[in-house]
Amino acid sequence: MTAPLLKCVGLAKSFGDFLAVRNVSFEVFPGEIVSILGSSGSGKTTVLRLIAGLEAPTAGEVIIQGEVASTPERQTPPDKRAVGMVVQEYALFPHMTVEQNIAFGLHELDDAEIGERVTEVMELVQLPELGARYPHELSGGQQQRVALARTLAPRPVTVLMDEPFSNVDAGMRSEMRRQVEAILRDGQMAAVFVTHDRDQAFAIADRVGIMSDGEMAQVDTPEAVYHLPVSRHVARLTGACDFLPGEVQADGTAITEAGVFPILSPAEELESGAEVDLLVRPDDFGIEVNESGAALLQSREFRGDETMLVAAMPSGRTLRCRKESFFDLSAGIRVDLVLRRPTPFAAFRS
Repeated sequence: MTAPLLKCVGLAKSFGDFLAVRNVSFEVFPGEIVSILGSSGSGKTTVLRLIAGLEAPTAGEVIIQGEVASTPERQTPPDKRAVGMVVQEYALFPHMTVEQNIAFGLHELDDAEIGERVTEVMELVQLPELGARYPHELSGGQQQRVALARTLAPRPVTVLMDEPFSNVDAGMRSEMRRQVEAILRDGQMAAVFVTHDRDQAFAIADRVGIMSDGEMAQVDTPEAVYHLPVSRHVARLTGACDFLPGEVQADGTAITEAGVFPILSPAEELESGAEVDLLVRPDDFGIEVNESGAALLQSREFRGDETMLVAAMPSGRTLRCRKESFFDLSAGIRVDLVLRRPTPFAAFRS
């Protein structure tokens, strides 16, 4: 099996009495992109700074290409780690041209080699004609690509990205993300992408790490952290959800007021008779009109590319259901909930 290019083992970081990061462990393989998703203050940027060598860990290790780069006692300097970092503000030098910004970190090459490498990465990020411009003459998307080119110029084995698309217009964000993803995968680099944007994290990543209160709560594929989160908190961080009470049966199902459904527990085995809450996403149930239906269509919210419905069960508990944008039923009618989910539900003890 291919060895990881980056490995974090039990990382912790304290600032005085405040423990910002605790027991964070994960690894990134060649050509793999790992997103770290978390709210502001969850510790995700601190993890990047520990990997980059901008902070020394209080505990744990950072291992890059099989070599220990950080421990509490010893730090390899940031410029000796073969790690590149793209930050939210891009940090381009305003008095330097695009070519000069990209060449800034190539101190060990002669002039001819610098020129060749600058030309190479400018073509890679599709900006070959803008070398003589200054940062203020570029759009936000162009500045982002220059920052990426400067990061890639020294040929890092690992690229760290801290909210790299936050300063790009929403209309350009997806296109920029696709371009950056293609560049990283073509170079077979390990990449760590930090964001609070779930859609961006899921779209670009092979695996997603969920940060909460300084801890890495779960690292898995986007599909797994969405459908089988290890906790209610992770479930809420990864998208809209509701919880449907049920009782576990001996055959691995749970009886709920919406029906009997197969379940999986992400954390533990659940015995027959246990009271649980099933994780329900808006895509799990469809809506069918039925004058004698058990549920009441309580509200309808049009969102442009989708319509979000809220259905009230006999108990008064509500479940959200996502429908097409042209779905035009009005609130106040009786409906049935129709299961659309093909896989078991995640279940948590009540």
